[in-house]
Amino acid sequence: MEVKKLFKDFRNFAVKGNVLDLAIGVIIGGAFGKIVTSLVNDIIMPILGLVLGGLNFSYLKLVIRKASPSNPGLTINYGQFIQAIIDFLIVSISIFLFIRLIEKFKKNSPEEELLQKTSREEELLTEIRDLLKNK
Repeated sequence: MEVKKLFKDFRNFAVKGNVLDLAIGVIIGGAFGKIVTSLVNDIIMPILGLVLGGLNFSYLKLVIRKASPSNPGLTINYGQFIQAIIDFLIVSISIFLFIRLIEKFKKNSPEEELLQKTSREEELLTEIRDLLKNK
């Protein structure tokens, strides 16, 4: 009996609009992240490396301990960290621009324009009020 109630509660939770919207956002965000990662790794970083004299960021690292037959090497891979920072910046700028675009469309939506327009009656009442104030 308890399992049926638990399943019913979960089903009610899962079919709510916000949960579905969140799931769709996560899926699209994951796909978008892969596209941006490819853009950074395959297009931007090679061009940036060429501009900087043939530098390949993915191989930039600081060797702390050299590899030996008994111990693996220990390195700080700061080149990959630089790539991750550039990746993050591109994703955050893209999301920022996308949100601004959506907000722009929301501001220009017909429903909002109708709400912002005052009716002719309201305009006349405003004029009458202003005339009465001036007397």
